[in-house]
Amino acid sequence: MSQKFVACATRLAGLICRQLFWRPDDFWAATPAEISAILIGPADAEQDSISRQELDNLLERDRNG
Repeated sequence: MSQKFVACATRLAGLICRQLFWRPDDFWAATPAEISAILIGPADAEQDSISRQELDNLLERDRNG
C-alpha cells in the first residue's frame, strides 16, 4: 500500500467521521460504494442516470453485437 493512499484514506476517514458522526470502525467497514451513495445527493445522482430510451438502445446494441 502506498504512503499516498494511506495519507488520503486517513484524511478521508477523518472527514467522514466528523461530517457523518461515524466512528473510525464505521468508516473502515464501509465500502467505497456505500460512502459514495451517502455523499452524493439526489440532484447529483439524477445527473449521472440515463433515460429508459438510452438503456433500451444500449441493450439493443449489445444484443446485436
